[in-house]
Amino acid sequence: MQIDSALVWFRRDLRIADHAALYHALKAARRVYCAFVFDREILDALPSRADRRVEFIHACLVELDAALRKHGGALIVLQGHATKEIALLAKSLKVDAVFINHDYEPAANVRDATVAGALKSSGIAWHSFKDQVLFEKDEILTGSGTFYSVFTPYKNAVLKKLDAFYLKSYPVEPYLAHLAQAPKQAPIPSLEHIGFETTNLAQLGIPTGASGAHTLFDDFKQRIAAYHERRDFPAAKGPSYLSVHLRFGTISIRALAREAWKAWHGSAEFAGGRGAEIWLAELIWRDFYFHILHHNPHVVERAFKPQWDAIRWDSGAAADALFAAWCEGRTGYPLVDAAMRQLNQTGYMHNRLRMVTASFLTKDLGISWRRGEQYFADQLNDFDLAANNGGWQWAASTGCDAQPWFRIFNPVTQSEKFDAEGKFIRRYVPELDALSNKAIHAPWLAKGDDLKQAKVLLGEHYPLPVIDHAAARAKTLARFQAVTKQAVHDTKT
Repeated sequence: MQIDSALVWFRRDLRIADHAALYHALKAARRVYCAFVFDREILDALPSRADRRVEFIHACLVELDAALRKHGGALIVLQGHATKEIALLAKSLKVDAVFINHDYEPAANVRDATVAGALKSSGIAWHSFKDQVLFEKDEILTGSGTFYSVFTPYKNAVLKKLDAFYLKSYPVEPYLAHLAQAPKQAPIPSLEHIGFETTNLAQLGIPTGASGAHTLFDDFKQRIAAYHERRDFPAAKGPSYLSVHLRFGTISIRALAREAWKAWHGSAEFAGGRGAEIWLAELIWRDFYFHILHHNPHVVERAFKPQWDAIRWDSGAAADALFAAWCEGRTGYPLVDAAMRQLNQTGYMHNRLRMVTASFLTKDLGISWRRGEQYFADQLNDFDLAANNGGWQWAASTGCDAQPWFRIFNPVTQSEKFDAEGKFIRRYVPELDALSNKAIHAPWLAKGDDLKQAKVLLGEHYPLPVIDHAAARAKTLARFQAVTKQAVHDTKT
């Protein structure tokens, strides 16, 4: 296929290197324009005008534009409703085709179908490619041709199929001379121009753009061999911290998986062994949740397993007060509170703590996973619908391959096991700093003299527990048992 001109619409793929849609457009067209739309459908729904994700995207666009300009191109940045703006831009540029990378969220599918329809009516072709996952849609299926609902068999199927073909990079660089600048190119609009404010993104030291992603990955490659040993401890530098970059595509999933594969199998460049194997499995978990979302779009609104939609979660004023305490990090359980404060202050939460806090909300406080899912969606820098929904339903025991409903995290034992010295707690709950390593996990069990010496007055300096874990556990078991018994009764009748 050879055409005169094309438009590449950047979305969750804010980079040049190893970019599927850009590669195919550059190979197919003599002139390639590039665009990004600050979509008001998304922006106007955000709860705050100070959103780190918007600032992160803006910084990534500045870097992307500079990279394109080095090769004779430029990034056209618009704001408005993407369903209209892309079709209007494509028509004004008189391009023959629009190239994109697939998105898998239900709302994005509707958006893309709308845009494709508008382009078709104007005689403009629409080309979409896989880019943000290793395997998509129906590429990994069971022997009977159905989707996987359990992770381990899915992972094994992926590892069996994964080879050099699926890990190879798209060689964009040889074709960059086909980039074109749009006539009368306007500068990238400022954050203020699109209605947003600066945040603490810079103070947090979160690197942006493709350069930031590669800086983080270069650092992680030096630590990957110990990933399996350090990943569960929030006070340790264990994770890659690349989740936000994967979310916005400033680095290729293929590049990460390729390097993990090489490290796992003892590449001379850098060896990772067990650490690399476990990290690759985490990347496959990401694919797995896309797989579930694609085959089960109902999970966006309902439980993966329909029977659990019957669970009677707590609601009303008392539940609202507990939810607020959870959101604000004042439950009286130090590890839970530290994790929530980390989220509120930085937009990041360690993966182990995502499980702990989600379990606490659903199984200690008895509040619906949907409320927690939405709060994380509003706060997380790396918010991704598929992973966020999958993680919450896993913790609530309503999803695929979920934690059994009778397994309930104990927030104190989790704290003692994964933050034994209280380093993470002390960072985000400094009012407990002077407590001993033993007392800091459950201050209400500490001796009065120890609390006095640490200058901690429970109920004033730090809250008493909002709920008793043992009593909450019993209530949760009864809640799930009631649904189970009803399901058995319905089956018999």
